[in-house]
Formats: sequence, C-alpha cells, structure tokens
Amino acid sequence: MTSSLIPTLAGHYYTDPSIFAAEQELIFEQMWFCAARGEDIATPGAFRTVDVGRESLLITRAADGAARAFLNVCRHRGAKLCAEPEGQVKRTFRCMYHAWAYDLDGKLVAAPNLVKMPDVDRVEYGLRAVHVREWLGYVWVCLAERPPSFSDDVMGACVERLGDLDSIERYGLEALTVGRRIRYDVKANWKLIIENFMECYHCSTIHPELVHVLPEFAGGYAAQYYVGHGAAFGRDVQGFTVDGSAGLRTISTIAEEQDRRYYAITIKPQVFVNLVPDHVIFHRMYPLAVDRTIVECDWLYLPEVVASGADLSRSVELFDRVNRQDFEACERCQPGMSSRAYADGGVLVPSEHHIAEFHRWAEGRISPIRGK
Repeated sequence: MTSSLIPTLAGHYYTDPSIFAAEQELIFEQMWFCAARGEDIATPGAFRTVDVGRESLLITRAADGAARAFLNVCRHRGAKLCAEPEGQVKRTFRCMYHAWAYDLDGKLVAAPNLVKMPDVDRVEYGLRAVHVREWLGYVWVCLAERPPSFSDDVMGACVERLGDLDSIERYGLEALTVGRRIRYDVKANWKLIIENFMECYHCSTIHPELVHVLPEFAGGYAAQYYVGHGAAFGRDVQGFTVDGSAGLRTISTIAEEQDRRYYAITIKPQVFVNLVPDHVIFHRMYPLAVDRTIVECDWLYLPEVVASGADLSRSVELFDRVNRQDFEACERCQPGMSSRAYADGGVLVPSEHHIAEFHRWAEGRISPIRGK
C-alpha cells in the first residue's frame, strides 16, 4: 500500500548557516527579486536601500524616469554609499568617506582632485549596476550577470497560478497606491514562511477571521491548490474585512468572475500576492539570517479611495491578523527545526503535498554548492 505521507526537508535546512549562505548565493542573488514599490522612488533622486542576498542595493529613479539599481558600494575604497533606508538626493549620491559623487545613472561625476587623476575612468569606476524591471508597480532586480527570463520566472508564476496573465493585470496594480504598509520582523527561516503561505491545513486552527470570510478554507485546501481557482466569500460576507462588513470601492477592471473571490499567488523566491475585489495585499520577504526574515506588506487601493481619507482599518486588520497569526506559528516552528525530533524532518499530509514541489525546488537550487 502506497503511503499518502511525504517527508519534509530535514531540520538542518532551516538552521544551518552554510545552507542559508548557499541560498543567498544561488537563489536570492541569481533570481529576480522584488526590491521596492515604484512609488517609493516616485521622483528622480528618491532612493531606497535594500538587502538582497549578501549585497546592499541602492534603488533609485534616474532623470529619464527609469528605475535604476546599483550595488551600494563606493568604487573608491568600498564604503557603503547610502546608509539610510530611504531618502532623496538632488542630483548625486556622495560618499561620506572621501566625497566621491555619482549621478543618478551611476556615473562618477566628482571627487577631490579628480581632474588630476586622468586614469580614473568615470564610467568604469561608476557604481556597479544590476538588472532592473518594473512590473505590477514594483521594482524587481537581479544580481546575476545573465538574469533568468522575467517572463518565465515572474510572470510565469502568475500564469501557473491563475491560468493567464490577464487575470492579474486586470487588477491594475501599477495604478494602485499604498494605503498602508507594515514591516514584520519574523524570527524564522524564510522557507517556513513560504510553506505556511502555500497551505491552508492550518487555517481552521489559527485563522478564525479568515475562515469566516472564506469558509472553504476550513476544509484545509488553500486557494493556491487549484489553477485558476479563487476562494469564494461566505454568503453573509460583504467584503474582505476583519468582520465581513462591506469593503471599499471595487477595482472596476476585474472580471465578473473575480468579484467576491480571493486569489493567492507565490512568486519565488520571496513574493506573495493576494487579490480581492477592492484591494491587493502584496508581501515581500527580505531574508536576513537563517532564523530571521523581514516581511514588508503593502495594502494597495485605488488612489481615489486613499485620497478620500476612507477608513481602511477593517480591511487592513484582517490580513494584519492573518500575518501575525502566521508569523507566530512560524516562530513556534523555528526552534523545533534544531530538535533531534526533527533531524529527519516531518511529514506532509495530502492537502500539503504541493509543498513537496517547493522543497524539491529549494534543494535543487542549492545543489551545485551542496554537492561539492
């Protein structure tokens, strides 16, 4: 008789610093990574600094309106160019150490006695650029010399989940605006957070508010389990809010069949997208250590809704509670990953079997180093 149980990753995959280092090198530094919301760098000279793998990145907008991303390192002696998490410059980024300055395109434009140093090429010794794409209103970066296909890896994840690209583009994420942003400092490995988001076996246990709004989640099957499937709102539920009361203005471009439904998408390695009729909840993970992950969550609404001063609290509170419930569970799991009881891992029940594919993917990504 064939067992319905599938083993998980062994516990050391969540605790071993060498595995995390391999993930930094072969996952976060090789794949497309969602770094920032485009409106965070809305004007030329606006910037954010973001940790991607082992690198600090400087994300900004150039004078021509295009997003740019650079390694956040002065080319002179290696000082961190921008220490602040965000800010605004007029025309140049200036290193505090020896005052080397770079324009918004990364070119070296000034330094003390630069005219007396003809061997310092202003382009060659400019900031080191990384690949950039803007999609869904977010800035995606890739540190790889030859980035993978954005269409296959990022857009393809949405097609794999929803069945086609139109299904997410109808929400017009690039035209929405951030109504609320919350940063969570989660004391857990990033894979535990991904696994949690992908399954709903836990939903009836720790998410009473979510199960009230989406009753089918009580059965343990997550919305991501079925291609193109969206979880239907309960009969007595008016909107995706903490108490099921009416939401805000519906995004008019969504399809009729998308109304009163919730869709969830995982875009590896660090993005979760949650689609509901009147807003979008967009998570970005920033893994900082083997047992620490920053999760930045945006609640996106129609600009006129935010501008009107509408009360967003009930829709924000629903997923804020879900996040806190999930992250508490992940933090409860993290110490157990070091236990001898989990040395060989655990098991996946049938409603979680799709997580095994994620485990195979994660193992496969780091195998070039693990196999040495």
